[in-house]
Amino acid sequence: MCGRFALTATADQTAAFLGVGELHDFPARYNIAPTQPILMALAAPTRPPGSNLPDREALLVRWGLIPSWVKDTRGFPLLINARSEEAATKPSFRTAMRHRRALVPASGFYEWKQSGTGKGQAYWLRPRDGGLVAFAALMEPYSEPGGSEIDTGALLTTSANSAIAHVHHRMPVVIGEKDFARWLDCRTQEPRDVADLMKPADPDFFEAVPVSSLVNKVSNTGPEIQEEVKEQKAVPEQGEPSKDKSGPESSGNKKPGDAQMSLF
Repeated sequence: MCGRFALTATADQTAAFLGVGELHDFPARYNIAPTQPILMALAAPTRPPGSNLPDREALLVRWGLIPSWVKDTRGFPLLINARSEEAATKPSFRTAMRHRRALVPASGFYEWKQSGTGKGQAYWLRPRDGGLVAFAALMEPYSEPGGSEIDTGALLTTSANSAIAHVHHRMPVVIGEKDFARWLDCRTQEPRDVADLMKPADPDFFEAVPVSSLVNKVSNTGPEIQEEVKEQKAVPEQGEPSKDKSGPESSGNKKPGDAQMSLF
C-alpha cells in the first residue's frame, strides 16, 4: 500500500513535469497523508480548434476515494489505494478506471517494514536519480446527500519489485513520462489497453532510505523526517507489548468536507 508520500518540487517544476498549465505556488509537502488534498493531472476536455491550452489539467482532490453510489460516508472505509489487478472490475473503482484515470506527482513515498510485534522501521523511498515521479491514480467526484460536492481519489498499487519487497509487498504504480498521454486517454484507451502500464517499477528505480519515526505523525511536516538514520531492529522487552505500533498514525475516517482543498 501507499499511505504517505511527499511532493517537494516547486509549482513550476511540477507543472512542467505533468504538462499542465501554470500552477499556483505551493510549499514543499514532506508528509502528505490520507484525507488531505493532493494534486492530480487528468486529461482536459476537448479543446476547440486552434486552442493553445494544454491537453491536461490539474486539480486538487481529497485523498480517499468515495464511490458515487455511497449513501453514508460515516460507515464507509477510506479508499486511499486501489489494487491495480482488480481496479477494472471492482465496483468501487471500475467507473473511475474507465473514465477518470489520473497522475499524482510525487518526490517519493514512505513505507514501513514490519518487525515482528515491535516497532516498524520507516523508509523514505525516492527515485535513485532524483526528480519527480507520477503515481497512477483514479479520480471520483462525490456528491453528498446534502448537495455539497468534492473530488476524491486513490492511488493504484501493484506488487513490489525485488528492491522494495523486503520493506513491503506492495508499491505505487509508476507511470513513465512517455506513457502519460496513453494512461490519461480515457476516450480511446480502455482499461485493458493500459493494463501493461500497471507493473512494478524497475528494481533500480527507487532507493530505500531508513528514516526516523517522526514521519509516523501527520503533524510532523518538515524536511527532517526524510533524514537518513541507522536502521533500527527494535524488539519489545519480553512480556511487554509494544506501545508504538508499526506504521503511520491514522488520519481517521473523516467526512469528505473535512479537508480544506488547498496545498497550504
